[in-house]
Amino acid sequence: MAEEYPLTCGIEIHQQLDTKKLFCSCDSHLCDDGHGSCYRRLRPTTSEMGEIDRAALAQFQRNLGYRYQSSPGVSCLVELDEEPPHDTNADALATTLTFSEMMNARVVDEIHFMRKIVVDGSNTSGFQRTALIAMDGTMDVNGKPISILSICLEEDAARKVETTDAEVTYRLDRLGIPLIEIATGPDMHDPEEVMEVALRIGTLLRATKKVKRGIGTIREDLNISVPGGARIEIKGVQELRLLPLYVQNEMNRQNMLIRIKGMLNDRNVQPVAFEPIDVTDIFKDCESKVIKSALSDKGKVIAVKLPGFKGVMNGENGTLRLGAEMAQRARTKGVKGIFHSDELPAYGIDPIFVDNLRDFLGMNGEYDAFAICAAKEKKAKDALEMAVTRANEALVGVPEETRDPLPDGTSKYSRPLPGAARMYPETDVPPIEITKERMQEVRNNLPELPEEAEARIVKQYGINAQQARQLIRQDNSDLFEHIAKTDGMASIAATTLTNTYGELETAGIDTSNFTEEAIIEVFRMLADSCFAKEALPAILKEMGQSGSDAATAVKKLGLEAVDESEAVEIIAKIVSERIDFIREKGMASIGPLMGPVMGALRGKLDGKRANDLLMEEIKKVL
Repeated sequence: MAEEYPLTCGIEIHQQLDTKKLFCSCDSHLCDDGHGSCYRRLRPTTSEMGEIDRAALAQFQRNLGYRYQSSPGVSCLVELDEEPPHDTNADALATTLTFSEMMNARVVDEIHFMRKIVVDGSNTSGFQRTALIAMDGTMDVNGKPISILSICLEEDAARKVETTDAEVTYRLDRLGIPLIEIATGPDMHDPEEVMEVALRIGTLLRATKKVKRGIGTIREDLNISVPGGARIEIKGVQELRLLPLYVQNEMNRQNMLIRIKGMLNDRNVQPVAFEPIDVTDIFKDCESKVIKSALSDKGKVIAVKLPGFKGVMNGENGTLRLGAEMAQRARTKGVKGIFHSDELPAYGIDPIFVDNLRDFLGMNGEYDAFAICAAKEKKAKDALEMAVTRANEALVGVPEETRDPLPDGTSKYSRPLPGAARMYPETDVPPIEITKERMQEVRNNLPELPEEAEARIVKQYGINAQQARQLIRQDNSDLFEHIAKTDGMASIAATTLTNTYGELETAGIDTSNFTEEAIIEVFRMLADSCFAKEALPAILKEMGQSGSDAATAVKKLGLEAVDESEAVEIIAKIVSERIDFIREKGMASIGPLMGPVMGALRGKLDGKRANDLLMEEIKKVL
């Protein structure tokens, strides 16, 4: 019997490649502005087996239209689906083959692109082009083998810029940027382990030197299940540090739903028939803002009875939250939410309205419950039908679905989990043969692995192994090496990019906002003695808080370097003011006096040079 774990998780990593777009010669960067637009509606098509994918169908039923903004230089007729795709980008394919070899994966003999149906508007064509490149790879993470099920090359989606009730606006700058997709096996059984695996994959991807960097260039999809639960996909997580929180919260959610299933089964609850009832008259004098707003817009209040569901929609001090799941489903029909009996009276709905509704619905059972929705009649009924469907799914446990990540580490319902029915062959992109000669060339030119880079950096620049490992894990090793080539900068750069950066993050400054050019300029000024190295943390903090460049930060803080004659005058004054103390302590007074000296110089002079000058002044009076 297979061992049962409290968690089973696999990851899909999507990393943008730093090349031209996958099927045209457009540049692959984002633009601040969109120019012009076209409007389209999309519908799902059947697969080769004559089936319609359930996720595509659910998206189509939202009845949205889509508007697309172009961006000069980064989108063309290919992105608009008005021109067939060009040849597959050679650099993107080469990078994917290189990474496949790094994963010890089995590369396919011939690459065939497929069309994956996507009708949420993020692709103008209604599908995403994707190709399987390799399978059956493996990598080591903290001594444990992690299987790599597949490595694919695909095109990124358009970028959502605005959403209304009836329309979504996308910008085409991101559409077509090459993505490498890595899918692991379900080998992770601990939330922290999930983050370690994602970090390892990200580090290996960056080792190719062919990937984009920054927020939004790498995204993780989490496939999570617990014993007795189901596979749930949390799609599009961008913050690595939040991965354990998303996993833990999903574990808690699934275990909650399993408990609810047990409670409902113990009550012998039967599936609820969807029988909407117009209860507008009961609420015509209600002061709830939501209800008053709906009625003033010629809406109605619709109710459904939920026999057996009392206490599971919001019970046990908020630990049972089926009502939140039902509300998320209801919102896919365009309503702001629903009310249910576990949370009422509240939200301006007084007890008398709740009691009158209970009487009207004939709620006599011990566990009878209800849900209501206030909106236009059709919209309210559609929303409640989704809520009832979700309530009935609770009778069998955890439904498979795709969920969107939220900033607090939780997730919300997005759509049903896609199936195989959304894939069919791409007829506009010719197959690509992968020869043995080509793969041998790839093997002959593999990049330096992270652990190899770590050992080399330690040996070449004399920093410790922990700093080298941290620089590589945080993707700062290239920046470090650029700075460290200047004499005397290696140790300072390593400390700054590890310890100082950590202190700045703790202080609430996002160091990822620092550009490489800005940091290189800071160290150039330091090498030119424009300020003392002790001033580096203060300067970086000012740059992070104000967004200023290095020169502006130095000037604002008054940290411009002093010449030695001025420094000697400052130190001589401090010595003369403490002459008795110096004569009593002798050369032992140097340590206590360095504080006042560095305070007076305020980072304007290197600490070692200040110490030397202080020693010379003390010798003069002894």
